Amino acid sequence: MGSFSLLRTRCLLRPSSSCFAAAAMQRQYSLDISAQLLRSQGYVDGRWVSAASTFPVLDPATGDRIALVADCGPAEAKRAVDAAYRAFYTWKQRTAKERSDLLRRWYELLVQNKEDLARLITFECGKPMSEALGEIGYAASFLEWFSEEARRTYGDVVPSPLRDRKILLLKQPVGVASIVTPWNFPSAMITRKVGAALAAGCTVVVKPAEDTPLSALALAQLADQAGIPAGVFNVVPCSREKTPSVGEVLCTDPLVAKVSFTGSTATGKILLKHAADTVKKVSMELGGHAPFIVFDSADVDKAVAGAMGSKFRNAGQTCVCSNRFLVQSGIHDAFVEKLGRAMDSQLRMGHGSEPGVTQGPLINTRAAEKVAHQVEDAVSLGARVLRGGKRGEGSFMEPTLLADVTTEMLCTREETFGPLLPVIRFNTEKEALAIANASNVGLAGYFFSQDVSQIWRVAEALEVGMVGVNEALLSTPEGAFGGVKQSGLGTEGSKYGVDEYLDVKYMCFGGLEA
Repeated sequence: MGSFSLLRTRCLLRPSSSCFAAAAMQRQYSLDISAQLLRSQGYVDGRWVSAASTFPVLDPATGDRIALVADCGPAEAKRAVDAAYRAFYTWKQRTAKERSDLLRRWYELLVQNKEDLARLITFECGKPMSEALGEIGYAASFLEWFSEEARRTYGDVVPSPLRDRKILLLKQPVGVASIVTPWNFPSAMITRKVGAALAAGCTVVVKPAEDTPLSALALAQLADQAGIPAGVFNVVPCSREKTPSVGEVLCTDPLVAKVSFTGSTATGKILLKHAADTVKKVSMELGGHAPFIVFDSADVDKAVAGAMGSKFRNAGQTCVCSNRFLVQSGIHDAFVEKLGRAMDSQLRMGHGSEPGVTQGPLINTRAAEKVAHQVEDAVSLGARVLRGGKRGEGSFMEPTLLADVTTEMLCTREETFGPLLPVIRFNTEKEALAIANASNVGLAGYFFSQDVSQIWRVAEALEVGMVGVNEALLSTPEGAFGGVKQSGLGTEGSKYGVDEYLDVKYMCFGGLEA
């Protein structure tokens, strides 16, 4: 077993509600996982490759270095693309069942190694261990789902208007896909894209986020163990400094047919411009600014539970995280009171490896500074801090509840990506929808109501790609994941996810005797 020991002797946080005992602060945080899964080189054409330099991967809870990883550049990215291109011509010839069996084996290996994979997520991403285990289950579920969908990429036989010919619509893999993934779900965002691509018969080059490359490299190790052929799955980790040049290769190389990206809208627009020159097929899952609406008819307890799950999962660092909480006047005070009590009783900050911790750090100090700035802005414009509101040490930020929030405040105009819950009071359904839809992005939206007519009206009126009705955790491989407006292009997961990696070829078979 490989082991990294991280000894901290200072208090990580100073939460307003309670203090950690001094003894609890002098803990040894140990990343103790199989040495096979702790990889620090790139993975290209079935081989582990070094680069001219390395970059550090840090534990966001402590700031300590947990690994030095190969800092791949444009040359390594190009070699990965070339390897994927060569492998494509044999991978696409595999039968659907052969590809299905290999994906199934990869899924089984994720399940067998879930504890180690979860520890990696906790140490490089900061996510509490319980959530990290949940992510590995989620990541594995996409490999399971797409192993099954691999055998269902059906074409069509279309009735011909003429007797001497047959019309067929064939589905064929597009080719090499560049996969650019974020840090907040370092395993699941890879498998959601790669599972679909490999099921379709495509090969891939993955560029993981610079904050969380270890999870991607562990997946490469398991892909190799599963028997995924050389060149089919490649990983090129790189530092923040080299990300623009590596990303440019992956989006402009003429051998790449498809680009799939999850991240900010601003970065997505840059990659779209790169991909446009060679007219590549693209999928973009970009920024969100999810509204969470609680109507007077709602079950308040269920709405509070939904708010807790949606807002504070991964310390508010999810793309479908609720960002603006709109609560109708009739139940506003009861909702806010119960929500504050739930925060007091259910949330505990600390290192994600500690038992009972529900709130880890944000990914870095810049992220914590952004949340603190939004809090300061809101308070300066009249908002009241009901819970939290303060920075902890390093990348920590107290879970924060704000009341008397207005639409002029930054937290209602910008995606937060942190544990800030701003509550806006509203009076009418029309008013709530106007506020909810006043955004140039539309990924997810949530609302709680027991009025059936209202449920249909609001679900159809919300300008988002996904709607949770009396439910705040909606992600599942069976569901179609995607947004509208500037939240992206295309769909991931569901039976439609494979289509993003397929072309439809029309075949007209003529000269037949009537």
